Amino acid sequence: MKIVTYNVNGLRQRVSQFGSLLKLLNSFDADIICIQETKLRRQELTADLAIADGYESFFSCTRTSDKGRTGYSGVATFCRVKSAFSSVESALPIAAEEGFTGLLGCSRKDEAASAVAEGLVEFSREELLKVDSEGRCIITDHGHFVLFNLYGPRAGDGDSERIQFKLNFFKILEKRWESLLCRGRRIFVVGDLNIAPSAIDRCEAGPDFEKNEFRTWFRSMLVESGGHFFDVFRAKNPNRREAFTCWPSNTGAEQFNYGTRIDHILCAGPCLHEEHDVEGHNLVTCHVKECDILTEYKRWKPGSATRWKGGWNIKLEGSDHAPVYTCLREIPDVLEHSTPSLAARYLPMAHGLQQTLVSVLMRRQATKQVKSDVVSSSFPDESIISGGCSHVKRSIANCDVNGTDISCCSLDEDSRNPILKVVGHSEYLKEEAACSTTIVFNEEYTSPLPNKRTRKRARKSQQLSLRSFFGKSQNLDDGIENSTNDISARQTGVLNSNNQSQEAPVMDDRRCSTMQNDTNGISSSQGQEEPDRPCTPTQNNTNGNASSQGQEEQGGSRYLEKQKKSDALLEWQRIQQLMQNSIPLCKGHREPCVSRVVKKPGPNFGHRFYVCARAEGPSSNPEANCGYFRWASTKSRPK
Repeated sequence: MKIVTYNVNGLRQRVSQFGSLLKLLNSFDADIICIQETKLRRQELTADLAIADGYESFFSCTRTSDKGRTGYSGVATFCRVKSAFSSVESALPIAAEEGFTGLLGCSRKDEAASAVAEGLVEFSREELLKVDSEGRCIITDHGHFVLFNLYGPRAGDGDSERIQFKLNFFKILEKRWESLLCRGRRIFVVGDLNIAPSAIDRCEAGPDFEKNEFRTWFRSMLVESGGHFFDVFRAKNPNRREAFTCWPSNTGAEQFNYGTRIDHILCAGPCLHEEHDVEGHNLVTCHVKECDILTEYKRWKPGSATRWKGGWNIKLEGSDHAPVYTCLREIPDVLEHSTPSLAARYLPMAHGLQQTLVSVLMRRQATKQVKSDVVSSSFPDESIISGGCSHVKRSIANCDVNGTDISCCSLDEDSRNPILKVVGHSEYLKEEAACSTTIVFNEEYTSPLPNKRTRKRARKSQQLSLRSFFGKSQNLDDGIENSTNDISARQTGVLNSNNQSQEAPVMDDRRCSTMQNDTNGISSSQGQEEPDRPCTPTQNNTNGNASSQGQEEQGGSRYLEKQKKSDALLEWQRIQQLMQNSIPLCKGHREPCVSRVVKKPGPNFGHRFYVCARAEGPSSNPEANCGYFRWASTKSRPK
């Protein structure tokens, strides 16, 4: 059996990187895959992120609404199985539990459920719920052992609130482990614990590194210090140095392997042999074949020229952690069982809710009612057009269809569904056709009732005059959008002429007056095409003069615009030169520094400073960051 633990730093991003969840899981070729920092909320557990063929998954998501914690953390365990039901595979858990306090519920149905929180009576219910509210633990019982998938809290120096939270987290967790060990259970703990136990597990650890209270607690849990747990990686690789699993992503430390080992696999309890009381028998000696770090999961491809210069020169894919794996041997099958009820296959977010036959029939009946209501209410204004446009059965003025104003449309008499489609120009309207689009209904789609704004526009639509149907379009092949815009413009002109009909006579569209000549000339200079109309020589001269004058104006505006762009470019280059001159050079390499801003809350928050642009690395390496630091100005320097 192979177990892998991996802090993915966002499950959605890793799935996108590999193309699918199945490809991501198959890349490990493991039986149990424990993932931390999924960054998913419960409502975001869709099938593409939670379900994969051949795997059963179990999730714990954050439940807190505290600032900065929503959609943060989260763990998931994926178990590769051949059958989810009536299986004897030990990879398929016989029970599962979200959290470790027993207050979030579990899939057990026997008396063991009452012993989940055993030994936790000294803690209040509020404390227990708080440590379980951030989605940091999922427990799966595999018969021969209990597996804890953990994402330990991070607590920065000086953050007293998070330090106390982390202390309570591991204190309550230790009580739960002791309870299971007293019952003779075997325990595997895997995940990102956010603790590097010893100086060998940290690049250039200081003299006081191991005095940290969390590192002291970690080492007290190990067998070497009289505890119950084995650090499986150190048990198999006791003297290996520079074996790190996490590198700071904001300093480029991965380039020089300047990291820390905070992703662990621990185990405790007797071995599976009947003579387990014999000296030298334990889980590591008898059942752990190997344990190592999957360094091939570095974020760049082998052979690629990666270099940090205040930022990576290529786009890196992957997490800032490396997976850790262990291979177990002689793990027998278990009794026949099925997938626990906590599995993601039963989540309604992943597969939806089961529907009854009654609900389906009721929905069909409601759909029919919606269709009839929409057809009757969406198009209240109808008129039969006779004369030049004899093929149009109904006209709809200014009808809003999916947010687009269609000035004149033909409506099929047999249409029933209110979903509209523009199918093209009417083949009947050839010369003077303004009705250039036909609307049909989609029989396969059902839409909700139209909103009040759509109904209001339909009621206020005005009936078209026959004149609008004889106005020639600019170009029948320009597409539906151009055609409808042209029609809308003509309707506006018709409405304006109707409003002024009492003061001035209506002019014939087929004749050109002096005012029309001037208007045509201006339109021509702007590059707009007008329909063919009989024009006089005087009109042609007017058009030509206006066209040449418009070209001169366009040339002048283009020159001014080009000059403005040139001036802006010169100014920007001047600003960049000033900024370049103000950037200091680091003392170690005499190279321009990069600016950073203090983001940590405190008296220096928001202040800008300069540091060496090279990647962080060992001080003995001259190619690494030289450690140069300088505040950007005296104003930024703390008092």
